[in-house]
This record gives sequence, C-alpha cells and structure tokens, in this order.
Amino acid sequence: MMDEKLLTIGQAAEYLGVSLNTLRRWDESGKLVAIKKNGGTHRYYREKDLEIFASDLMKFASEWIANGIEFPGTFYCLTSSIFNARLTKMEYALMQKSGFEKLYSLITLIAGEIGDNSFAHNIGKWPDTAGIFFGYDLEKRIVVLADRGLGILETLRHVRPGLSSHVAAVQVAFTEFISGRAPEKRGNGLKLVREVVTDQPFDLFYTSGDAEIRMQGRDKAFRVTRGQHVVRGCLAKIEF
Repeated sequence: MMDEKLLTIGQAAEYLGVSLNTLRRWDESGKLVAIKKNGGTHRYYREKDLEIFASDLMKFASEWIANGIEFPGTFYCLTSSIFNARLTKMEYALMQKSGFEKLYSLITLIAGEIGDNSFAHNIGKWPDTAGIFFGYDLEKRIVVLADRGLGILETLRHVRPGLSSHVAAVQVAFTEFISGRAPEKRGNGLKLVREVVTDQPFDLFYTSGDAEIRMQGRDKAFRVTRGQHVVRGCLAKIEF
C-alpha cells in the first residue's frame, strides 16, 4: 500500500475519458476526491479508486438521463459507428471468457438492438444531447445503455397517434412489428430483445417515461408496469 503507484490528474483524465476541469470539479464537490501529497496542490489518484468509481454504471446512466450529470467519457457513444465499434470490442471480450461460448453472440445481439434502436429513432431529432451511454462490466455480468432521446411514446405516436401512455407505447414496442420511422420496414428490434431474454438466462430492466419492464429470475413473464419516476429517453440494464 505504501508503494502504491499514483496516477497524475492527466493520467486519471485519460483513464476515465474526461477533461482535467471535470476531475477538478468532481474533487471539489466530493464526487471523486483526489489525493494531495504532503499538503500540496497537485492532484493524484489511485487506479483502484478510479476503477471502483467507473464501475457504478446504473448510477452514471440514471443521473445522466435525469439531470444531464457528467459521466466518464469512455461510456459515451456520440454516433452509431462508435457504438458498434465498442459493441464489437465487448463481443470479443465475451468470447475470451469461459462459459460464454453459447451466449456471447446473444448478449451482443440484444445490447446492439437496444443501442441501435436509440440511434434509429432519434437521429436528427435529439432534444439536446445526441448519442447514448453504453457501459459494461463483464465481471459483474452487466450491460447498461441509456439515451436522452424522445422516448418510446413520442417516437411511436408518429405511426400510432392513438397511444396515450408510456405503458401502452412500451407494450407495443416490445410485442408488435412496428417502427416509429414509417414507412420503413423496421421495428423488430425490441420485440427480438424480449424473445431472446425470455428464452435465455438473462435478466432485463427497461424503462421509458414511467413505463417499466422487469424480466428477472425464473419468472420471465413479460409485463409492462407503471413506475414511480418518469424517465427521459430510455434506460436499459441487461444482466447475465
């Protein structure tokens, strides 16, 4: 512990994919406190502390879509090409893990469908911040995706004007062949996600607006319920 290597603020910024000013703000606010040697002013960080900080994927994603709070840039995909490159990287990492020989392609498939859905239905129409949050922790067996887009209800109202609630819209998105980008013949993505999660040892939490889906454990019955909070865009957590 005494000889533990410390990273400079520049190295820590590169590790997390954020700016120096962001790290300074996080230090001053207590969000990510730096180490200062012998009362000095230079900021240093333990790599293990950075690793732990960056592992709270649901917290970063939830705070971002709710309040636009910054998160490590390594999880930010501005474009679909960046997202697909990182998705391929995740797939390769899964391929190297023992026990995932029959599952890695399906995990990649459903994560890809959720992420692609965010880009397909918000391109050119992002309310403010374009792009998505995409993070994964293979040791914890979790993938998290989120966007600050229009959300399922607003998207589907273009082709289903009669939809009146987030719950009804999410029900349609996960059970019917439909696209919010008429007249394109798309829209199988989220329905495919439901089918794969039902048949495989995966858990899914998905929310848009105040609608929530929880497919967990042995009870994989598909239900859309009304949650206590209204979520901007979409938020998904896949566990495997």
